[in-house]
Amino acid sequence: MQLDETRFHALADSLLDRFAEAIDLALGDEIDVEYQGGIVTLSLEGGGQYVLNKHAPNREIWLSSPVSGAWHFTLAEAGDWVSTREPKARLTALLAGELTAKFGTDPGL
Repeated sequence: MQLDETRFHALADSLLDRFAEAIDLALGDEIDVEYQGGIVTLSLEGGGQYVLNKHAPNREIWLSSPVSGAWHFTLAEAGDWVSTREPKARLTALLAGELTAKFGTDPGL
């Protein structure tokens, strides 16, 4: 899906804001959630971090996971953020699955 830069920023900012709020609400006692400058950092007790950020030149959202490594996601026609390397992988499902597995609580993404 082709996005102009303005539309990309609006969609990406909305998604990152929604993720930060939902994760803080569901898991705030177990994860330190920080959202600044288009970057969501989830710091885990005992070490490890998830980092989500916008990559405007490619119109992608990037995820760094302590579980599954680095991912790049692009917006598909259906409105899902889909992995550029594994088309079946979706950002929301991947992140929610990893957090649910670790904490036993669905973060409500």
